[in-house]
Amino acid sequence: MKILFTASECVPFVKTGGLADVVGALAPVLAAQGHDVRVMLPLYSAIPTQWTEKMTHVCDFEVQLGWRRQYCGIEKLEKDGVTWYFMDNKYYFGRPYIYGLGGDEYERFGFFCRGALNALPLLNFQPDVIHAHDWQSGMVPALLKIQYAHLPFFAKMKTMFTIHNLQYQGIFGIREVQDVLGLGDSLWTDDKLECFGCANYLKAALVYADVITTVSPSYAEEIQTAYYGERLDGLIRARKASVFGVLNGIDMVDYNPATDQRIAATYTSDDLSGKAACKKALQESLGLNVDPNVPIIGMVGRLSNQKGLDLVDYVIADIMRKDVQLVVLGMGDSRYVNLFSWAEGEYKGRVAARFTMDHALAHQIYAGVDMFLMPSQFEPCGLSQLIALRYGTVPIVRETGGLRDTVLSYNEYTGDGNGFSFFNYNAHDMLHTIERAVDYYTGHKDVWKKLQHRGMSGDYSWNHSSKRYIELYRGLIGEVPLPKVDAPAMEEPNPVVVAEEKKH
Repeated sequence: MKILFTASECVPFVKTGGLADVVGALAPVLAAQGHDVRVMLPLYSAIPTQWTEKMTHVCDFEVQLGWRRQYCGIEKLEKDGVTWYFMDNKYYFGRPYIYGLGGDEYERFGFFCRGALNALPLLNFQPDVIHAHDWQSGMVPALLKIQYAHLPFFAKMKTMFTIHNLQYQGIFGIREVQDVLGLGDSLWTDDKLECFGCANYLKAALVYADVITTVSPSYAEEIQTAYYGERLDGLIRARKASVFGVLNGIDMVDYNPATDQRIAATYTSDDLSGKAACKKALQESLGLNVDPNVPIIGMVGRLSNQKGLDLVDYVIADIMRKDVQLVVLGMGDSRYVNLFSWAEGEYKGRVAARFTMDHALAHQIYAGVDMFLMPSQFEPCGLSQLIALRYGTVPIVRETGGLRDTVLSYNEYTGDGNGFSFFNYNAHDMLHTIERAVDYYTGHKDVWKKLQHRGMSGDYSWNHSSKRYIELYRGLIGEVPLPKVDAPAMEEPNPVVVAEEKKH
């Protein structure tokens, strides 16, 4: 099949969140299965020269945006069996930020969506499926259906739209979007593009995409409720027959404790001695008290309410009454920067916080800590808990979204599980779960080693999920019937269960 991804970020070129990891890992896996996979990205000024100097110019043209005619150049790079296209326009993408700061985001990504479609005939590429990711690509399915589908070149193209985080929707003024994209008044009704008096790029994709996916089965169910639905739950319920949850994977080569050159010592599930060396090195590098017997709790990610940090704020003094250490890496809200800065001073030698994006340090934390805390308010999939499991670090999570699908709480009666979890969004429920994990770490070493081994033995690769995407692509173009949402194939297997079944 011919597949085009449209996305606003992708590793290794540019990254602000998990979307980049997913696009960067999934595309090469699909290409390795024999499909013609190409990815369209903006050519940001932040993309390192090691990549830009390898690009070749393919074509250039003008994109009509209302009364404006804007230059659009397409640069190409071949890597990992995938053709990567970069859309060049210095006015829109040559800025010192990726997105979020300017007042013309609707225009920047309206240009990106229209430019992606306009480029295809010039690239002589006629994809069977256009797979758009998140709100920045949300207008691709809408523009295709509204303005391009009557043209023979575009008539047979199908679209899939993946929601990576429903909270971010791309909400703008209707008149501004009309002006840029030439969308007539008849389209601005509540069953089409209008959304609570505004233009909403994500809603446009939900209305016009042929299939909608989310990044975990549980999140696909959750966003059909008012609590998680971000005011779009009614629309998603109306389209529930076309909403599928496909669990994300991780790059099993990049995240491999047996070969990782970023960590102090490599190790495997059969020989965990290297993990003890990683713990000692982490304590030394971050100024923590060097003590192999004190459990370290790690947190890596965006510092925001979504990640459940208000729960941590509420009981941090209670957590630190236990004999534990805490390591935090991330950037975000000043409230949490202040919280962990205070904690670092209050609990000297026991708390370390770094407010930056540091990929190498993240690897060292995954390898060096004993527990990984993710008390998220909501979590579409989450990659951090999968990486933690891969490194023999036991996760402590709230049962929501992808966390619920990948972390099974340890059951002392049956012996099942690969971590610890709590259900209610409650600070003391989280505290009690942390205390339970610490108790197993200090008093039940045999159970702890079993959890580590089980976590490291799980299959968190893209192999299973990529097959699911192929199944959906084939259903879209009519090669096979689209699966039913409630079909057994929809239920992604928990990696723990897969590992246990392989073992027995």
